[in-house]
Amino acid sequence: MSKNHEFYWRRLHSLLGVIPVGLFLLVHFSINFTATQGVEAYNNAAGMMELIPHWLLLIVEWVVIYIPLLFHGLYGVYIAFTATNNLQRFGTFRNWMFVLQRFSGVFLVVFIAWHIFQTRIQKALGDEVNFDMMAEIVANPLMLAFYIVGILAATFHLSNGIWSFLVSWGITQSPKSQKVATYVTMAFFVVFSVAFVAAILAFV
Repeated sequence: MSKNHEFYWRRLHSLLGVIPVGLFLLVHFSINFTATQGVEAYNNAAGMMELIPHWLLLIVEWVVIYIPLLFHGLYGVYIAFTATNNLQRFGTFRNWMFVLQRFSGVFLVVFIAWHIFQTRIQKALGDEVNFDMMAEIVANPLMLAFYIVGILAATFHLSNGIWSFLVSWGITQSPKSQKVATYVTMAFFVVFSVAFVAAILAFV
């Protein structure tokens, strides 16, 4: 792959990670957060998807979610295994963020695939995605821990990915603006991690 092509592929990878994948992630987690308000609130929020015609829902899912997610995930794995880490030489905060971004991305490929199998695939096979389904999944302590790690990996990956997006698209160019973006995105990570871990614990 030429450096020119790689530059544009990485820009596209960064863009899709925020829009639409990142936005979908926040919407998905927000629906899950309604579980903190009780069974009925969650079932009503999850059931709103049933109001969309099935053919239209499939188109939206593939165009807005699955295709961008597949590209972002698979190209992200390629980046993770071809990128050069400089931890031993530099050991800076940003190098650690770089490494954690790659590790969290690889983990998320596995986590998201498993989550889709447990929910979306099971729905296609006739099961109903509701509060009881999620409660049954996280009733297993190991699965609950897996989901908590998945949530933390997702919120970190998105938060740090927004920082990288701002830099790669030339929005934060100065060291000061990048430092401010670091504080903002890390605050984003903490707030949403607490909220969405509380959401998964609501199913227990």
